[in-house]
Amino acid sequence: MKRTLLLSLALVLAAASASAQGITMGAMNGWMFSFSGNVNAFLTYTDPKCSGSTTCNFEGSLIPVGTEEKVVRIQTGLAPAFAIFEAKGKEGGIDLGVHFGFAPEIQSPLRVHDNCGGGFGLQCGTQIDMREVYLTAGGSWGQILAGRALGVYQKQNLLTDMTVFGVGLTGGGAAGVGTTLGHIGTGYTYPNFNAQMTYSTAGNKPGQLTIGLFDPSIINDATGQCCFYVTQSPRLEAEYTYTKHSGKGSADKLMLYVSGLLANVKNVNTGTGIKSSVTPWGIAGGVEWANGGGLQLDGSFFYQGGVGSTLMFTDGLAIDNTGELRTSYGYLLQAQFQPKESKWLFGLSYGLNHLSQTTDDKPANSNVDYIMKDNSSIVGAITYKYTKSLRAVLEYTYGSSEAYNNNKATSSGVAAGLMLFF
Repeated sequence: MKRTLLLSLALVLAAASASAQGITMGAMNGWMFSFSGNVNAFLTYTDPKCSGSTTCNFEGSLIPVGTEEKVVRIQTGLAPAFAIFEAKGKEGGIDLGVHFGFAPEIQSPLRVHDNCGGGFGLQCGTQIDMREVYLTAGGSWGQILAGRALGVYQKQNLLTDMTVFGVGLTGGGAAGVGTTLGHIGTGYTYPNFNAQMTYSTAGNKPGQLTIGLFDPSIINDATGQCCFYVTQSPRLEAEYTYTKHSGKGSADKLMLYVSGLLANVKNVNTGTGIKSSVTPWGIAGGVEWANGGGLQLDGSFFYQGGVGSTLMFTDGLAIDNTGELRTSYGYLLQAQFQPKESKWLFGLSYGLNHLSQTTDDKPANSNVDYIMKDNSSIVGAITYKYTKSLRAVLEYTYGSSEAYNNNKATSSGVAAGLMLFF
């Protein structure tokens, strides 16, 4: 699968950057300006293998197996570098804010030096994603967010993934366009950053509800035969989180969360015998528990139809050639332990995504039996927190992609890198 991904995560950087504060400045009119973010770089090595009678480059595989994919790279991890600019103030009793999040990466696409020339028609420099641009207005009644930000459905599934601070599956190392995958596609589906208008209840209570309207996404199958391009209604996403601290400090924590998605997209090719519209849906949730003694356990799941497996709506797996919704499900289990008064953090995680065939997918009815069946990965990580802002990460990842014709691609990967939050 081509890695034209991914990820930003201003929310993650704020939550997990171990007290890095960034730079804050005041203004005479009462507004405050801040600059924060992170820079990370990882040395990665991947060694993919294929076992099958034909090919392992089937639709939905997360492990490219070409000769060039046995490769060493120096690249951005799952979270890109991030430069976050914010301004906050209060007018007329309303808390106001604006947020800009730039997400650059360090590696050159296609391994072209400086990414200049080379016949690829590329501009000089690395890829910079404008991931977040939004405003907020709030008070004791809650908050409205309008702009581009991380989606609500499966947001917590992503934000609780420990590989946000690492690499996980690389998704293929040869092209090097975008961030790595982490557990995306092997534990949850990537929520995407999208234009939205969302409302959240006040955050000073254990429970918080978020509900929003999203710029709707089009849907294509892998061959492009189904053209669901007409988006006459926004997509609906919602999330509820409940967080309780049972001990004296924030280290004792129980968080429960659930999210949902509902959309409708119409077919422009009327009269073709393909469905006139599809209604993707999804439900996800999970739990996070920390005992205050350094142990943290996480578990999450999703079950959905017409959404896909790796990237929502855009991975060619959401529907079959007739427009029938493909269902998918997955889960992520992980444990992390940091001994008291220690700078060492140890983590282990396992995730799986399963995609179900439709009637049209089965070999008796078509020739598309080479779609993925299961994608899974197991990740072990050791992190050393030099300071509250600087951490070193050593990681091992074993991944597997299996098709319905029993062809299977596997990959072993090692990554070592540094992350600096400010």
